[in-house]
Amino acid sequence: MKYKGIISAVILILTGILLGALLVSGFGLVRPGYADIKLGAENPPVSLDADASSFGQAFIETAEKVTPAIVQIVVVSERENPHEEFFFFPFKNMPKEQKGSGSGIIISEDGYIVTNNHVVKNATKVTVGLSDKRKFDATVVGTDPLTDLAVIKIDAKNLPVAYLGNSDDLKVGQWVMAIGNPLSLASTVTAGIVSAIGRGQLGLIRDSYGVENFIQTDAAINPGNSGGALVDLSGAVVGVNSAIASSGTGTYIGYGFAIPINLAKAVAKDLIANGKVSRGYIGINISEVDDAIAKSLGMDKPKGIIIQGILENSAAENAGLQEGDVILEVDGREVNAPNQLQSYVAAQTAGTTITLKIFRDGNVIEKKVTLKPRDDEAITTPTSDKEESPKKEEKSITTASFDNVGLTVKNLTKKEKEKFNVDHGILIMEVKPFSAAEDQKLFAGLIILTADKTTINNVDDFSNIIDNKKGSAVLLKVTDNKGNTRFVGLDIPE
Repeated sequence: MKYKGIISAVILILTGILLGALLVSGFGLVRPGYADIKLGAENPPVSLDADASSFGQAFIETAEKVTPAIVQIVVVSERENPHEEFFFFPFKNMPKEQKGSGSGIIISEDGYIVTNNHVVKNATKVTVGLSDKRKFDATVVGTDPLTDLAVIKIDAKNLPVAYLGNSDDLKVGQWVMAIGNPLSLASTVTAGIVSAIGRGQLGLIRDSYGVENFIQTDAAINPGNSGGALVDLSGAVVGVNSAIASSGTGTYIGYGFAIPINLAKAVAKDLIANGKVSRGYIGINISEVDDAIAKSLGMDKPKGIIIQGILENSAAENAGLQEGDVILEVDGREVNAPNQLQSYVAAQTAGTTITLKIFRDGNVIEKKVTLKPRDDEAITTPTSDKEESPKKEEKSITTASFDNVGLTVKNLTKKEKEKFNVDHGILIMEVKPFSAAEDQKLFAGLIILTADKTTINNVDDFSNIIDNKKGSAVLLKVTDNKGNTRFVGLDIPE
């Protein structure tokens, strides 16, 4: 018994020691001292070389240097009520003012700031917040809806001023940063690349004279970024952030658009000097030269922009430009899209003389054009028959189908000539789906006035030209019932 008692005592002692150790250690959760705690690996997995470190430092320095020159703009503006005239509309007495915000770029030490027109449109009160938290009331110096630009001013001195670069030097793929105040988040910086340049036909400026020649970027731009800066890695402002692709959501989904700073500089100078833009105009309607138009004109490849119409008493008419001319260059710069010419001319004032290189009837010529101010009452020059062949008597064929291009046409009746205000031409009766004619945006109801710059009086005239152009292309001049004319290239299969 005594032996068993000793064994039991030893077991109890060992058990007590074990349990005590477990209790003291907290089952392995003994807290180490603060200085003994080691978190994460001792070294980063990648060692940056000098080039990589320098690249990252460029973003840091650009953000530090440029951000002080970017301001936050808070605007109280008049609210447009489309139902104001309807006394029974339940929200007739809705608030007449609304509040919004945007961004701006300080462009002078004494307080001039460039921003978007849509940021300050109909403004009754404008407040500017600087990066150092100071706030100032601002006045609107001038606006330019055709470029969506505006200049405002605050009463301040010795402000940090942004360096305005040269947007003509931008390249697709170049790194850029967007700096602004999106969603009221002050001094936000995002980065991306230039995704495209010369982006137009976005429908962002709803005016036939609107200038759309945007820089496209994937740097995140959101509401509130409007008027902020798009900068390169040297800190030079290359664009004024203006719009986003939002797919109806109102927020960024991958692409933003900025106005080239070269255009913004020209507009800002005019607004500061005159309070408005004294822009010069050529007075032409233009479109891109596609492959069919190039073939029909005998060009070696699609290039330039074709003059579709000329306004009466315009600079173009005075300079001797003609419908069907193809503009290849302006002041030595190639132009292959309408917005390229529009953007360049938009930066010039009325009275400026520019030089156009023109392709006409197989020859390249130059024309000097002195820009004129915009005339809102100007109309497109009506179709002229001065140098065209005399009208022929109508022949027996009155309707014809050209299945190889998907087109059916007929002779015009006297009543139809009166309706379209023309004295020659043939009427397009039908355009087949998925045909060459449909691809060139021809449709039933248009009048074909000329083919290969030859007057079309009847179906026979048109048929003869089509037969002679098989394996090539023909240049058609068409008009609608509102008098809008345009040139269309049409490939004619063998």
